[in-house]
Amino acid sequence: MNEAVGGVWGTLVLYAGVVLLASLAGGAVPCYLALTHTRLQVAVSLVAGLMFGLALLQLFPHSVEAVGSAHGAALWMVAGFVGMFVLQRFLPFHEHDVVEGQPKSACGHAHAPALLRSGPLGWVGVALGLSLHSVLDGLALASAVAAVDHGHGHGLGLGTSLAVILHKPFCALSVTTLMVASGTARRWYFPVNLAFALVTPLAAVACFWAGRPLWEAHPVWLGYALAFCAGTFLCIACADLLPELQFHAHDRVKLSLSLVVGVMLAVWIGGHAHGPGHVHPDRHGDGAGGATAPVPEAHPSPEVPADKGP
Repeated sequence: MNEAVGGVWGTLVLYAGVVLLASLAGGAVPCYLALTHTRLQVAVSLVAGLMFGLALLQLFPHSVEAVGSAHGAALWMVAGFVGMFVLQRFLPFHEHDVVEGQPKSACGHAHAPALLRSGPLGWVGVALGLSLHSVLDGLALASAVAAVDHGHGHGLGLGTSLAVILHKPFCALSVTTLMVASGTARRWYFPVNLAFALVTPLAAVACFWAGRPLWEAHPVWLGYALAFCAGTFLCIACADLLPELQFHAHDRVKLSLSLVVGVMLAVWIGGHAHGPGHVHPDRHGDGAGGATAPVPEAHPSPEVPADKGP
């Protein structure tokens, strides 16, 4: 048992460490590399497609299995979507964009991204808003790793961690891009980038540590967490994809193909996770509110009449 617990914690720490490095790398990009609008949007479309596919093909189906009710899981998925929507509506939003390579608008010239017009709080407000966003990423990471520990297939943890790993650099990029554009002293770049990069790993560890006793006693709550995270992933994907669809008519083929590749990656991860002959364990009969799978009744074999002598 101790070895199993150690293995789960090791997996979580590994994923959290990679998320940390990915966020640091994304935050450092504006200091060393020049990104163009098209290249960034192609990458964003791929990650959004991955998150969209994982939400509907991985997180939600596994949540239905754990909860034992599609309607109950759907309610929590809607709650996650609305929660993330409200978070992005009322807090300083993030926009994955750069000035370089902006397409021309109807007036004949390019406009700076809305990210660079983020209001009076500037990069501080964006960093705080994205930090709450990152806490939910940590919850998704912890929930997925816990679900793997409960027999839901390794692809769920791998796919969710991959989505967080690939999405996190764009969030860090938003913060540091705004810092550079606002003329913030260079000495603040690394401390802020490091502090922001630590939010998701620390949140993942905290959520797993605090939630593990509850999930062990009542696995249905793990299903609720997976459904909630499916909703947040779905909202993030829509928020990243719809503005590009609504306002930009350039590079339609590139961006569409990138989206399809992201969705297909989610499909591949799901197939790789389950493989042929994979059977999910039934965990609904442990007092979590689900129903125990019925055991087929044993029917006695019919008696054969004995031969009577002449």
